[in-house]
Amino acid sequence: MTAWLFEALMLLAFGCSWPASIAKSLRTRFVRGKSPLFMVIVILGYCCGILHKLINPAAPDAPLLARHVLWLYVADLLLVATDLTLYFLFRRNAEPRGAR
Repeated sequence: MTAWLFEALMLLAFGCSWPASIAKSLRTRFVRGKSPLFMVIVILGYCCGILHKLINPAAPDAPLLARHVLWLYVADLLLVATDLTLYFLFRRNAEPRGAR
């Protein structure tokens, strides 16, 4: 019934954390403590969610958000992919002064 609402809220909540992580990587150019394996697993999870939405789309008469929750998966996936890209760009950088 309203499962799509909770799914959308979950995706929004998860999506809120990635911009902060991306901003910190861009600001410090340092990625110690980040796990590329974790980010790949998260990306695979979002890919599974996207496939599920493509295989089982919302009914045409479903509420707008239910019909477009797929785009929340795509947005979250792009955020994680950006963070993963920054990891590989900055992984060899030395720890910034005054960090810790």
